[in-house]
Amino acid sequence: MNKVWSGWNRFEIGWLALFTSIAVVLTVLMKDSLFGFTVFITGVLCVVLAAKGNLMSYVFGMYNTLGYAYLSYANGLFGEVMLNLLFFVPMNVIGFYMWKKNTQESGKLTMRKMRLQGLLTVAAICILGSVLLGFGLSFIPGQNSPYIDAMTTVLSVVATLLMVRRFKEQWLVYIVLNVFTVLLWVIRMADGSQEALLMIVMWGAYLVNAVYGYYNWSKGAREVLA
Repeated sequence: MNKVWSGWNRFEIGWLALFTSIAVVLTVLMKDSLFGFTVFITGVLCVVLAAKGNLMSYVFGMYNTLGYAYLSYANGLFGEVMLNLLFFVPMNVIGFYMWKKNTQESGKLTMRKMRLQGLLTVAAICILGSVLLGFGLSFIPGQNSPYIDAMTTVLSVVATLLMVRRFKEQWLVYIVLNVFTVLLWVIRMADGSQEALLMIVMWGAYLVNAVYGYYNWSKGAREVLA
C-alpha cells in the first residue's frame, strides 16, 4: 500500500477526501448500494493515481472497469458495456506492463509529448468514430442516447491508447470525455436512474482530475525534454 499513498500533495488529498465524502452522503441519502459506492471509490483512486503516473492506477482500474460495465448494462448503455469488457479489461493488463517497463528506478514514469500532426489525427479519428458508432448503436433496441454514448466510447478508447503510450495529450481527450459523460448520466437521471447522481459526481471528480493530470503530465514531459 506504500506504493499507493506515497508522494501525495495537499490538493490531491483534499479533493479525494471531498468527493469521497460526497459519495458517502449520497449513498446514505439515496440508499444506494455498497457496490455502486465501491465503483466510485476505485474509479477516483484509479484516475488520481494515473494523474500522478503511478503504476497502481491499473490495479484499481480493473475493479472499476468490471463494476462500471455492470452499472452501464443495467442502464441500457451498451456502448459503455462493450467498451469496458472488450477494451478496458485487456488494456488494464497491457497498460500495467507498458508503464512498468517505462518506469525509472526512482519510481517516476517517463512521460511524452505529441506533435501537432498527431493531435490533428487524433481529433479526426474521434469525430469520425463517434459518428459511425453512434449510427450503429441507434439500431440497438433499448439503447439510450446513442451518439453521446458513442462519443464517450470513442474518446475513452483513444484516451486509453494515449495513456498506455504515455502521451500527456491523453488528458485533453479525457477532459472532453468527462464533460460528455456527465451529460450522458444527467440524461439518465432525468429518466429516473437511481445510480445516475452518484455517477455524475464520480465523473465530475474525473473532470477535475483530468485538468490536474494535464498540468502534472505537462511538467513531466518538460522534464524529459530537458
